[in-house]
Amino acid sequence: MDELMGLLRVQVKRCYNLPVGDTKSSDPYVVIQMGQQKLRTNVVRKDVNPKWEDEDLTFSISEPNLPIKLTVYDYDTFNKDDKMGDAVFDIQYFVEAMKMDLRGIPAGTVIARIKPSRENSLAGESCIRLTSDGNVVQDMILRLRNAEECGEVEISLSWIDVPATMVI
Repeated sequence: MDELMGLLRVQVKRCYNLPVGDTKSSDPYVVIQMGQQKLRTNVVRKDVNPKWEDEDLTFSISEPNLPIKLTVYDYDTFNKDDKMGDAVFDIQYFVEAMKMDLRGIPAGTVIARIKPSRENSLAGESCIRLTSDGNVVQDMILRLRNAEECGEVEISLSWIDVPATMVI
């Protein structure tokens, strides 16, 4: 079994310009999968630009090289939920930033910038930065692919250290 490095908190903030899934609107929710771990947000009813309040999904990280897949679905009561699009991102740069000695670095400092590429679903540049409380965060907007129309998802990554297990 791989050793647990820590916990990754993915805060799903909002979606923009989702396609209309039902008659006039959609009932979206987001599923995020990393390896065998799969978590989902609550459904936001009748909104193609949904916002989630305090929607944090937490993954245990032992293999930081695994890609993370995010999929947006339209909830249907009587039928199979419709897939609205998906995106892929990785956390390698984020984990590297977590390993850096950042003591004495001022809050707000940008540690790394990740540009959109064919290997990621970034809609624009994503910055890894140091917050005022000393935490490292990465904000990103992901462009949905495999979607009928354009759609984007805004998320934020943060890290939770796990204390080492004491052996008695």
